[in-house]
Amino acid sequence: MHQHASPQHTSQQHSSPQHTSPQHTSPQHTSPAVDRTGPRSSTGDPALDAPDGHGGHHGHGGHDGHGGHDGAVSWRTAAQATLHCLTGCAIGEVGGMVIGTSIGLHALGTVVLSIALAFVFGYALTMRGVLRAGLPFRQALGVALAADTLSIAVMEVIDNTAMLAVPGAMDAGIGSALFWISLAGALALAFVITTPVNRWLMGRGKGHAVVHAYH
Repeated sequence: MHQHASPQHTSQQHSSPQHTSPQHTSPQHTSPAVDRTGPRSSTGDPALDAPDGHGGHHGHGGHDGHGGHDGAVSWRTAAQATLHCLTGCAIGEVGGMVIGTSIGLHALGTVVLSIALAFVFGYALTMRGVLRAGLPFRQALGVALAADTLSIAVMEVIDNTAMLAVPGAMDAGIGSALFWISLAGALALAFVITTPVNRWLMGRGKGHAVVHAYH
């Protein structure tokens, strides 16, 4: 008998290919930097609202060399402020001198009257411009007092001292050339001496510098 050897069937191992799932890298989202300083409020001044942040500090020149707290005030600016103050002072000074000599007041009475009128007209001239900027009367008066008090005081000390120093000037009368020449010289001297005082004050943000915010 023939033994039939059954062929051995070897099962082939089918190796299933390994499927590797590609790794998906999610792009990193970088959130923009947040300005934690908060929104900047507008001041209405383009120099202060500049985006680079360098606008502040009024003392860096602004407004035609008016300077601020660094003393950088031009002589021209100081002279203009002094001339503005001198205009009001001169009106009151001349008025007081004319009234005093016309009615025969003593020299001291004429000086007191001139000083009083100089302050009145000096403040009034400054207040006129500030009131036009929209400030109420009381606030405008406060600005005028802060701006002009020291300047007017220096002017009055100088020009009245000069008038008293000229022999016969106070008693000459308004019809005398001596009276008018002496008064003009006294006011000119007051202007020259008061200008550096105003420059010093304005360089520190005081005196007539407080008025420039309303121009």
